[in-house]
Amino acid sequence: MNVLIVEDDEMILEGLSIALGQEGYRVMTAKTCAQALEILAQEALPDICLLDVMLPDGDGYGICREIRKKSDLPILFLTACEDEVHTVMALEIGADDYVAKPFRIRELLARMKAILRRTSGRKQKEESAIMVGGNQVFLDTGKVYAGNKEVLLTAMEYKLLLIFLNHRGRNLTREQILGEIWDAAGDFVNDNTLSVYVKRLRRKLGDTEEQPLITTVRGIGYRLEK
Repeated sequence: MNVLIVEDDEMILEGLSIALGQEGYRVMTAKTCAQALEILAQEALPDICLLDVMLPDGDGYGICREIRKKSDLPILFLTACEDEVHTVMALEIGADDYVAKPFRIRELLARMKAILRRTSGRKQKEESAIMVGGNQVFLDTGKVYAGNKEVLLTAMEYKLLLIFLNHRGRNLTREQILGEIWDAAGDFVNDNTLSVYVKRLRRKLGDTEEQPLITTVRGIGYRLEK
């Protein structure tokens, strides 16, 4: 379990690093907003982030906002400000919880574990999705989402998408696709109808010339890009 601690107080940072390390966490640390954002820009995100409010080059609120633009990474604020305005602000911009300084390590660990329990289902849902461009395809439910908005596919469009996913990155001839796909009435789909289905699927998935998802392979058929 990886934790990122963003804290500029040397004593607090060292104490937290030792305590969390003893609990089995792999600890990453940052003392400034710039250092934190550099770590968060890496491909592998930590499992949870502990954020101080006041930092030398900004504040934890700004880091929280940046995280929430692209991730549901669990965030717990470490704040010396106990007044309602600061705690409400932290929660409104996307924090999962906060702990007021000074705090007991056992309390902090309990809060962290509670957050990780609450968010584990959310993380498992994300991991179960197959990404197609900016779309999440959930095979267990047969649903497709672009962000938080469901992409409504017909049964035939979804079946066509599954065929592409099963052969992702490989050229598929039109004959291969036609051999696997049937329309809702059970009649064989003809070549012209296939072109219509592919066109509609591309549009719904946000396929563009600049960022193609389903590429037309001239003289052969189609390919779903990796």
